[in-house]
Amino acid sequence: MIERHSKLLDILLQASSAKITELPDADLGRAETEPFPFLAIVGQVEMKLALMLSLINPEVGGVLLIGPRGTAKTTAVRSLTDLLPTVKNSLCVHGCTEEMIEQLGMDGVCMDCATKFGHGEPLTAVDKVRIFELPLNARLEDVVGGINERVALEQNRVRLERGLLGHADRHILYIDEVNLLDDAITDAILDAAAQGHYTVRRGPLKMTYNARLMLIGSMNPEE
Repeated sequence: MIERHSKLLDILLQASSAKITELPDADLGRAETEPFPFLAIVGQVEMKLALMLSLINPEVGGVLLIGPRGTAKTTAVRSLTDLLPTVKNSLCVHGCTEEMIEQLGMDGVCMDCATKFGHGEPLTAVDKVRIFELPLNARLEDVVGGINERVALEQNRVRLERGLLGHADRHILYIDEVNLLDDAITDAILDAAAQGHYTVRRGPLKMTYNARLMLIGSMNPEE
């Protein structure tokens, strides 16, 4: 039997696009989920307007979304990802930035960042504004920060590290079911958001972190 060859088929098989079919399937369990488009949310005009105004003017102070389940509260907040601008994020675990050096001098940052700044190395990097979600089972230490237990055990030294509030500086902190949150954690978050910073004290150690964040909460009045 005569085997026929197609020049067109040979060209397609040699093309780089044919190699795509040979790639293994991606692990969908590790793939990042795409947020629901904000503009595709039907209705909820007041909720969408409040979220948009808080993005335009952070001085609004935050947004509290109240409604029963299924009213797209969490979906609307997560869909803000595509609308968020860029911001400078600190590369230091203590949140040190060049602005702190301009305002407070070298004493305003940690020793490592002071050394990096002296060598001309950047202390911040441009990144997109992110949404940090606070789980209901979070401890106060997880929110404000505290002693790094792993460093204390392995290196026999005490080091303070910022918590979720410090990481959310210049970002968005979202709290679902905020009415079920522990009172001590609620007070700490509100105080830090109102002042724009907070201080952690553990014995003789003290560290102040910026918390210039946009606060969004949601709750179900039936719970």
